[in-house]
Amino acid sequence: MTKARKAGFTLVELLVVIAIIGILVGLLLPAVQAAREAARRMSCSNNFKQIGLAIHNYHSTYKRIPAHGVGTTSFPSAGNAWWAANTLANNRRLSVLVGILPFIEQQSIWDIVSNPNDFDKDGVIDFQSMGPTPDQIDYQPWTMEIPGYRCPSDPGVGLPALGRANYAACLGDSTWQTMVGPWDGDLEEPVASVRFQRAQAGHRGFFKPRDARGRFRDVLDGLSNTIAMGEIGTYLGDNDARMVLPNDGSSLGNNNGSMNTIRDNPGACDDFVDPDRPRFWLNGGSRTTRARGFRWADFKQIFTGCFTILPPNGVYCSRHNGDDLTGTAPMSSRHQGGVHVLMGDGAVIFMSDSVEAGSRNQGDVWINGTGIRAPGSPSPHGLWGALGTRAANETIQEQLNQ
Repeated sequence: MTKARKAGFTLVELLVVIAIIGILVGLLLPAVQAAREAARRMSCSNNFKQIGLAIHNYHSTYKRIPAHGVGTTSFPSAGNAWWAANTLANNRRLSVLVGILPFIEQQSIWDIVSNPNDFDKDGVIDFQSMGPTPDQIDYQPWTMEIPGYRCPSDPGVGLPALGRANYAACLGDSTWQTMVGPWDGDLEEPVASVRFQRAQAGHRGFFKPRDARGRFRDVLDGLSNTIAMGEIGTYLGDNDARMVLPNDGSSLGNNNGSMNTIRDNPGACDDFVDPDRPRFWLNGGSRTTRARGFRWADFKQIFTGCFTILPPNGVYCSRHNGDDLTGTAPMSSRHQGGVHVLMGDGAVIFMSDSVEAGSRNQGDVWINGTGIRAPGSPSPHGLWGALGTRAANETIQEQLNQ
């Protein structure tokens, strides 16, 4: 009597099946990853659309564009220099992302910010309304991660950042001392200082830092022709040249000398880039605790500002310890090939890294500039620069992709 043979797979058949499964996984995994990134990119775009709607609702309510670089000061004036830390007031350093909180369904956070707070419940006010400067980690709102201000494609999280943000105010195509406003050193009285005159000549973007008077009517090129905000990636501690200052920035000159160099040549930091890895600094980054997107509430250009000088995903060129007054502050992202921009009319467009931006060594418009660099001139930075200016008599004829 013969035994019945049990049905089953041979070792060879099992190995063939495993190999086929491995091949299928290898073929499908990139498609799955691409689908996930497409979903994240769509979510990122939707966040931007909500911010655009918030800006329009704010303007409808207050007849003003939400200001970038405003807030409170303390008296007496000790510690009131606009770049200094202060626990008594915010030194007019609040970003546009603070002002629009009630319009992006964050009324609860706005209620904390806009009122005096006794966080430890001991009967003593810890912080006055509108909070301290945005570098104070003890002030809870400044440390909060707000989902509507984060792009899902950006993996950055945690310290040394406080609350991160991936959306930045577009300040135009000129970086020459644009972060200075009409205030004296104590931030008490508006003054017509030399720095203010320089800043006014450079305030060519949708947002004018430290100026709360902006209206849609000031955007003479048209809201659909002007970038209001741009996407930025947050720094991951990897010496990414788009998101942290170069450690070699000191070779650009002293304080004023380096700012002059960058004003006259935005590509001045190109020599500091690793030739084998063009998105990273060869000798590392500087001030790595003050990198791109690290404080959503802080108006300083490295945290929540951007320019249309270098094309998207260009390098952040600045002296190694000076991120406040003059730097290229390019838009950047974790998406492939470009960044999202929010136009003044609320449209969200994906702009390619290859957008025409003129020569990266062409200097900016500034108060003493001549020719193409004179105040009021069309942008010297090509189509990209033109999209960043609000009133340079530049309109875009072709349809931008949305």
